[in-house]
Amino acid sequence: MFERDTVFVDIETTGGNASRDRITELAILTMRNGKLVSEWESLFNPQRYIPEHIQRLTGIDNDMVSAAPRFETLCHEIHERLSGCVFVAHNARFDYGFLKNEFKRCGLPFKVPVLCTVKLSRQLFPEQKRHNLDSIMLRHGLQCDARHRAYGDAKVLFDFLCTLYSQLEAAEVNEVIARLLKKPSLPPGLKEDDVDAVPDGPGVYEFYDRSGALLYVGKSVRLRDRVLSHFSSDHQHSKEMKISQNIASITCHETAGELGALLLEAKLIKQKLPVYNYRLRRYDRLVTLHYDVHDEDSIISIRTADTVDPTRLSQHYGLFKTNKKAKEALLEIIKQHQLCAKLVGLESGKGACFAYQLKRCRGACVGDEPVIQHRLRLLNALLPLRNQAWPYQGRIGIREISADRKRTDIHLFEHWCYLGSAQDEAELNQLKLFEDNELMFDLDTYRILTAYFKKNEHPDIIEL
Repeated sequence: MFERDTVFVDIETTGGNASRDRITELAILTMRNGKLVSEWESLFNPQRYIPEHIQRLTGIDNDMVSAAPRFETLCHEIHERLSGCVFVAHNARFDYGFLKNEFKRCGLPFKVPVLCTVKLSRQLFPEQKRHNLDSIMLRHGLQCDARHRAYGDAKVLFDFLCTLYSQLEAAEVNEVIARLLKKPSLPPGLKEDDVDAVPDGPGVYEFYDRSGALLYVGKSVRLRDRVLSHFSSDHQHSKEMKISQNIASITCHETAGELGALLLEAKLIKQKLPVYNYRLRRYDRLVTLHYDVHDEDSIISIRTADTVDPTRLSQHYGLFKTNKKAKEALLEIIKQHQLCAKLVGLESGKGACFAYQLKRCRGACVGDEPVIQHRLRLLNALLPLRNQAWPYQGRIGIREISADRKRTDIHLFEHWCYLGSAQDEAELNQLKLFEDNELMFDLDTYRILTAYFKKNEHPDIIEL
């Protein structure tokens, strides 16, 4: 299948941070000319406590590894087994990143071509929604005697690859593998290590130039794929070209899921104002339409969002980034519904409005239409623009759990206002200290949250 030896690798660890956590088990299955030629596995003493939830998941407890060798004891043998081979793993950046850090502690350089079976499955079966190992096993009828143990999971990867060649045309599989193994073309200011450190999961990335100036902030549910897409050789936009010419470093912030990534992206862009972000920039003059339905003499007024009480957002209509856009929307409503610009508040003076003279107003301004009927038609016309009322009693947390269930984020909100995110109870209690007068309404947060509620019928809500 490949021109060189291929190793199928799986590790178990004490956690998800490659620089802080350590490997507890490693399995390496070596394939040559389509056949397994060696199988190697070992437990390791990580020299730290294995958390309870990981013990339950893997079945590896602290007693099992207490007498096992440390990684550095076997590092040269492991390095020899992996060097010069194609490195195959599921969510490969995780396994590769941990091993690279372990070798770095031992003073050994480590760099091999990497093939991720998650990406391989996505490329070959794009119609499928899930590509975790359990889904792949179910889809292709694969068996595993020891799930979440290094040897068992590594053997599944070998079986999966063999199955692909039996189910699909070899040329198709080879083409996809060759494309995935192709090294990305990196900008001159970046090193491969900079890209290697970018995680595969959801989060936010920041691009900086040599002087430390922030060029761009972006988000993705697959960070590494998104970052690499900026550096494709066929730049479609001058912005991408300029970023590639100036980028010198990358900073990444992992999140549990897409909601956290969207919120953090919007927050960082408004705080730091990156050079090449044109969306989600800070809008200090956000405006809305206000109409008091209880005041018979009320006209529509355009108000800035800083004067709007977030707890009464549903009493306002629309959210616009400029006065001009708000007025354009109001004029379109008047035109479509043959309303009177004078009674709405956009014209002054006595007598008929200008639209009435063009037969585009039903005449509330001259008594042809009862004012109460005009008010009812205006309210109906505004109804599609009415901002949503906050659907909860008060402050809530939205719990978001990562696909591998190793990270949980709780995003705190009150009346559409984002207060921050927490990963543990201490951080959550700190966020809960915010007072009502610190609420700051933001259009992008409102849109992110309303879209999230629309997409998720049963969100994981913590009412506080």
